[in-house]
Amino acid sequence: MRITAGSGPHASIEVHDFDPAMASTDDVARIRRHVYADKVVVLKSQQLKPAAFVELGRHFGTPVPYYEPMYHHPESDVIFVSSNLRRAEGQIGVPKTGGFWHADYQFMPQPFAITMFYPQLLPSTTRGTRFINMAAAYNRLSPRLKDAIAGTFCTHSARRYVKIRPCDVYRPIGEVLADIERVTPPQRWPTVLSHPVTGEQILYLSEAFTFGIQDARGNALPTSLIEDLLAETGQLDTSYRHRNIFVQTYEPGDVVLWDNRTLIHRALHNPGNDPTESYRITLTDEHPLTNEVAA
Repeated sequence: MRITAGSGPHASIEVHDFDPAMASTDDVARIRRHVYADKVVVLKSQQLKPAAFVELGRHFGTPVPYYEPMYHHPESDVIFVSSNLRRAEGQIGVPKTGGFWHADYQFMPQPFAITMFYPQLLPSTTRGTRFINMAAAYNRLSPRLKDAIAGTFCTHSARRYVKIRPCDVYRPIGEVLADIERVTPPQRWPTVLSHPVTGEQILYLSEAFTFGIQDARGNALPTSLIEDLLAETGQLDTSYRHRNIFVQTYEPGDVVLWDNRTLIHRALHNPGNDPTESYRITLTDEHPLTNEVAA
């Protein structure tokens, strides 16, 4: 196994000659340390069947199935499939997923620690994902905003971006919305988290899922405060030129691991709708999301 670091402030760590079947406990621990410290790690030149991809995920954490079955791979419910391929046997997965700033499962009681992404078919252009490091973004906040969010909590929900399921067709929208609130009730987390491994302070909010902010006593604060935070972190920049935004590109055979606590991401969709498909496994680890407790 050979590990190299790219140049530049947002460069990923690349791991060459990694054989999941031969990897030692020390190899896996070393890669995990890089995920936490460097945020993005790319395992190069992997050729994995679905079962082997799942087994690779177990090396780095505990795979958790996505809560909506329509995203599942037919061979394993822990593989989330994003695909626009047309198949004779019908649709597998869901097309055009993740086109908004978010952290995976930010709206659930146990958000994921690590996301593992494995492109299967890449478009001819736009091969990548946009990211924002929310620890770096917190450090760059203005003193005014840092003071304003000290000791506060944010609430998060999937309500704005839940995709309509086949079973929702012809249902009243009120029933669908009530179902969303029942299955994924809003979650409350400190606005600034302490990373349980690195100790970094992380601004924990996203354009997709964060809809409310409260002070330490639970009193609602103006939603304009959320808008200010989204703007300063770069999530409202439709040109994607904000200094916090970087793009991780992919090549065939890449397996990409990222720190889902620290990074928010947004899919870089292909405008020509080229055939594309990717697999994703999302993992918890032995650490809580944060050492703080939502009051």
